[in-house]
Amino acid sequence: MHAFSREFRDELEALMQWRRDVRRFRTDPIDEALLARCLDAFSFAPSVGLSEPWRILRVNSAEARAKALDNYKTANATALADQTQDKQDSYAQLKLSGMQDAPVQLAIFCDEETAKGHGLGAASMPEMRRYSVVSAITLFWLKARAEGLGTGWVSILDPEQLRKDLNAPEDWRLVGYLCVGYPERANDTPELEQLGWETRADALHIQEV
Repeated sequence: MHAFSREFRDELEALMQWRRDVRRFRTDPIDEALLARCLDAFSFAPSVGLSEPWRILRVNSAEARAKALDNYKTANATALADQTQDKQDSYAQLKLSGMQDAPVQLAIFCDEETAKGHGLGAASMPEMRRYSVVSAITLFWLKARAEGLGTGWVSILDPEQLRKDLNAPEDWRLVGYLCVGYPERANDTPELEQLGWETRADALHIQEV
C-alpha cells in the first residue's frame, strides 16, 4: 500500500475541514482544463458493482438555467411556508442557492437502470447506486476545493420536474444540483452554523450492538 506522510494526512484533514457548502460565488469563469481535472475525480469514486451510475448534465443554456432557478424558487417558497412560525423569519434570511452567480452548474443524476455492474450489490439494495453517486460527488467536492473552487449542493428542488426540464431520460434520478465557482470568501465553519440556524454535534453517535 502507498504510504502517506504525516504532512499529507494533516493537509487532507484540513481539506475536509475547509470543504464548505458554498452559496456565495464570484462570477469569474472557470478554466476548462481546471474543471476537467475536478470532474476526473468521478473516475476514482467507488460504486456498487463497479456500475459507475453517475450521469452529469452541464447546465449551460440560459433557458435551462432559468428553468432550474424557477424550480428552486418554487420549492423554496414551499419550504418557507412549511417552517414553523418562529423559524420563518430566520429561514427567509438564509441564502440557500448560488444559482444566480455560479459560472458552472451541474445536474448529477443516477442511472437507475444501468446494465454496468450486472446488478452486483444493487439487487438487494438498489439505493446503493445513488449512494455511489453521492460518493463520487464528495470526491469531486474535495478536488474542487483543493483547486481553489467552491461547490454548493442545491437540494431545494422538485427533482422530477428538473429531470423533465433538462430532458434527462426517465430512468435517471436527480441526486444533486451543484453550483461551482470561486467563492466570495472562504470559511471553515458552515454558514448555517454562523447564522445560528443549527450547530454541529459535539460528538459522533456511536453505539455498540
